[in-house]
Amino acid sequence: MRISVIGAGAWGTALAIAAARRHRVLLWARDAAQARQMAARRRNERYLPHAAWPDQLAVTSDHAAALAHAEGGLVVLATPMAALRERLAALAPDSCVFWLCKGVESATGSLAHQVAAGVLPNASVGVLSGPSFAQEVAGGSPTALVAASSDPALCELAVNAFHGDSLRIYRSSDVVGVEVGGAVKNVLAIATGIADGLNLGLNARAALITRGLAEMTRLGLALGAQHETFMGLSGLGDLVLTATGDLSRNRKVGLLLAQGLSLDSILEKLGHVAEGVYCAETVTRIAHDHGVAMPIADMVSAVIHRRIAARDAVASLMRRDSRSEGV
Repeated sequence: MRISVIGAGAWGTALAIAAARRHRVLLWARDAAQARQMAARRRNERYLPHAAWPDQLAVTSDHAAALAHAEGGLVVLATPMAALRERLAALAPDSCVFWLCKGVESATGSLAHQVAAGVLPNASVGVLSGPSFAQEVAGGSPTALVAASSDPALCELAVNAFHGDSLRIYRSSDVVGVEVGGAVKNVLAIATGIADGLNLGLNARAALITRGLAEMTRLGLALGAQHETFMGLSGLGDLVLTATGDLSRNRKVGLLLAQGLSLDSILEKLGHVAEGVYCAETVTRIAHDHGVAMPIADMVSAVIHRRIAARDAVASLMRRDSRSEGV
């Protein structure tokens, strides 16, 4: 199979490496100088310096060539949510495409599949998500992901493209649930990072993850998702990884917010996109519009935008009235 991965960040490069163990893969990088360096050194020294490339992986900065490579095959969009609309618009109307971004379009409040429906209504589209750090996927550590699409044939294409010795792909038709899980878990990971940064303890971390999962599920159900999706890889699985893993960018944002650093300085330190920062406000707005209570997400948004200090936000959560635990 011929696969093109659009976006040479850490996650795009990692998935390209995984696929190229069995398929011909062309990785597109926006920066021509970076593409030349990667081609010469056979690795992405900016994002994954220790991951060597399989022989079947090539890189280019020629966008047209990257898309041409995937004709009759699969396009994988590995760009941030903010760039999804632009990248979809460049594809052929009948493309087979998965995206990796996890977030909400800030300007419209749209999930990725809603953006795709407006831009490429006749394409076969889906989302690839689940608990996965790029460094581990590139290194061949065992990982499980979920491919979600309303088109079963596209899910099967994802299995053929990526399922292998170290990467297991599950199928789902619940695109809404998978995308809500991917977006909200980033916001909740910032919350657990804040709690850990304030040294509130493991009990607090467990409570935030558990009640955060309830918030995620409430929002997903309000948007038409299936309950069981949130007990799976793109819900509970991705939430646990992102909220507790030391490689998590969103968790790191929370840790630094707890130290009182400004958001600008935090993002400068990261050097990567942390989607939870950009979608927290939008997630809470969508929740409010649908009458869904998401106090933890509200707290994260307020701390990010300096409407409240991190410690005061946690105290306000603890002062909330008692209620039944049910979702």
